[in-house]
Amino acid sequence: MTAPTLLHGQVASGDALGDLAYPVTATTIVLGALAARDWRPMHHDKDFAVNRNGTQDIFINTPNLASWFERYITDWTGPFGRLQRVTFRMLGSIFPGDTMVFQGKVSDTGVDDTGCGWVALDIAVSVDGVAKTTCTARVALPIDADDNPWSRSGDRWTP
Repeated sequence: MTAPTLLHGQVASGDALGDLAYPVTATTIVLGALAARDWRPMHHDKDFAVNRNGTQDIFINTPNLASWFERYITDWTGPFGRLQRVTFRMLGSIFPGDTMVFQGKVSDTGVDDTGCGWVALDIAVSVDGVAKTTCTARVALPIDADDNPWSRSGDRWTP
């Protein structure tokens, strides 16, 4: 079975990406830090996080949060969406017991001189309705069923 492919022509400015809600556990945070080889104790040692850092608990690190944004975007695009840029600004921490809710919308679409279809996204992750991180992204989408941004290189790939 092949995952559905989102085509550039199926997307318009203002379209919502849908929500992704995920309950965060200590395991979510620790495994993300381990995957990033981030050994700083505020991401796995509650005593250190609370008593030395003054936070309420351990919290998600930057690479872990980046991977969640990438997952959110590629869940929406399907297998042929190719990320060009993801930038985000962390506004608050995400702790065990929180439920992260990702929401996004299309802010712009266009086709470059090489025929590559581009979509700009505005995304936020919130906890209990409070934005914890905002994000902008740019992703290439296939123009038609015969196009694949992943096969573009050289002069045909100008991110």
